[in-house]
Order: sequence, then C-alpha cells, then structure tokens
Amino acid sequence: MAPMGIRLSPLGVAVFCLLGVGVLYHLYSGVISNRLAAFRQRRNVDLRDLLALSVEAAVLGGKEVKRVREENGLQEKSKGKTKEGANDPLTMGDLESHRKMYHIIRNTFPEITVNSEEHDNVVDKSLLWSRTIPSEMAEKITDLSEVPAESVTVWIDPLDATQEYTENLLKYVTTMVCVAVDGKPVIGVIHQPFNDFTAWALVGHDSNVQARSSYSVTPPKVIISRSHPGEVKNYVQEAFGNSTTAIQAGGAGYKVLSLLDLPAGESMDQADIYVHITAIKKWDICAGDALLRALGGHMTTLKGEEIDYRDTPLNSGGLVATVGLDHKAVLEKLPAWDPEKHRHTH
Repeated sequence: MAPMGIRLSPLGVAVFCLLGVGVLYHLYSGVISNRLAAFRQRRNVDLRDLLALSVEAAVLGGKEVKRVREENGLQEKSKGKTKEGANDPLTMGDLESHRKMYHIIRNTFPEITVNSEEHDNVVDKSLLWSRTIPSEMAEKITDLSEVPAESVTVWIDPLDATQEYTENLLKYVTTMVCVAVDGKPVIGVIHQPFNDFTAWALVGHDSNVQARSSYSVTPPKVIISRSHPGEVKNYVQEAFGNSTTAIQAGGAGYKVLSLLDLPAGESMDQADIYVHITAIKKWDICAGDALLRALGGHMTTLKGEEIDYRDTPLNSGGLVATVGLDHKAVLEKLPAWDPEKHRHTH
C-alpha cells in the first residue's frame, strides 16, 4: 500500500514500466542481435547435402527445359550479341528452369550466395529440397564435410547451349550447378535432360563418372565452340599440328563431358582437350571445372591460371581443360593469345 497521503497514478506507473522496458530493450537488443548475427555467420553447411541439392536442382530445371521444348513453347527472344558476334538467345526453357533451380537452392540455404545466368522477378517460396541423398551418393560419400555458409558461392546455368536448344540440337543441352568454397570449385553437376543422365562430383571425395583410360596429344582431338570455329581451329592446329582434329560442339557442359568416360549408350563426341579462346562466363564452366578436379584433371585460362569463382561472372582469360594428360605440357604448346584483343567478325 502507498504511504498515507500519496496516491500512485495508474498512468504514471504504466509510463514508468514502459520506460523500464525500453531501457532494458536497448540494453539487451544490441547484445541479442550481435549474438544472432554471430550465429548466422557461424552456420555451416554440409557439402554432401549441397551436392544432393545441386543434383535435385539440375534435374528439376532439366524437366522444365525438356517440357518447354516438347511443347514447342520456346518464345525465343534475344539478349543481344556475344563478344564473338553470335546471337545470345533467351527462351522460356531458360526462364522456367532458372525459376526452379534458383529458388530450390535459395529456399533451402538462404544464407549462401547464388549466381544464375538468368534473372527474373518471379518469387517462389514453395520449392524446397526433398532432403533425400541418392543411394549411390550415400554409398560413395559417407563422411560429413561442413564449410561455413559465407564461404559458399553457387553458380547455376539453367540451360547451357541455348542456341543449339533453339535449333533442336538437343544432345548439347545441359543444366548445371556448381558450388565453390572460397572461390575453388568443389561440387560439379552437369545434367543432360534429353539423355536423362547426370554427372556429379565432390572434389576430394568421389564422383559417378570417371576419366577414360587413355588420351592422345599426338595429335589430339580438340573440342571447340560452334560459334567461331575457323579461328579456333587455326589456333589448335598451330599448337598441336595440322593433323589435329577440331570437333565443333555446343555447350561448355557438353564439352567437358566429351573428355570423360560416360556410360555406354550416350551419344557423345570423344575429345582429348577442350579449348576456348575468348571470354566465357563462370556459370558455363564452374561445374565442369569441379568435375575435372575431382578426377585429377585441370581447367585453367590459356595462360595456366586457376579461375576464381568468388567474384565477377566473367572469365576473360580463355580456357583449356584436360584430364589424364600433362596439363602443363599442353599449356606449353599453346601459341601466345590475348582473348581480350581478339573478336570474331562475321
């Protein structure tokens, strides 16, 4: 009870209590938010989980790519010209695949960085990873391997070889997911929606594909782009001799798969070396880089530099990829070439 003659105003008590709560809030909110931020920063993600999610995302995107093609609903547009002067098409296959692949990864791991070739304003919060680890993957990769979420960068290509897709050259078409940790590719997934085949690898652990038993450099079969074959053919023949075979193909994912020993029945070209002499985007090459690394192979710029998958999407140094060969010896055969100074003209 209040002392005699003193009345406590209910309003005053309420104000006093609110002020007290406000002081406590300001005292502790900073501490709590700092602890929450530190907790978020410390969150780890398991690489096997990311691999299984990447496979699921690539297959999900591939279903959209195949559906749009079979329904003949491409609605093709052009994003403009590439630096080599080729048309850079965009279809509903690209967009629908992007929506599935991007959102299933972002919804499952919202704290990691995801870079996609395509961009879209559609938001789909309903897509979530099934949290299923395929049996083959579970058998091959049994240990946990966690990395800090902030060290992870994901690169996705919702439809590689879009030009060939519009031309109905479907064997070149892939969907790809790559996970880089501190800029180094550690997970690579290349899915062929029209062959229903998915190649995957976790660097330092295992893969469901392997290198072929032998490769040749005397002379090699070199796989190159369809968009400017003339100058690339001249370049590789200057490097490896006039008897070098230049295989023209679409899609960076397909070109990497051509270096590998794929299951019987796959209608694939077989190459010894993959060469690209102009700039190329990282979502085109990161998954292939990871696959090759997992098998002891290499993907570098024409000058032999490793590619950093943390920052800008553009790799401006060209590309040479090998597995089962002495990569350094291959690089030493390459003529001097500056990709930035060379442009293809029609």
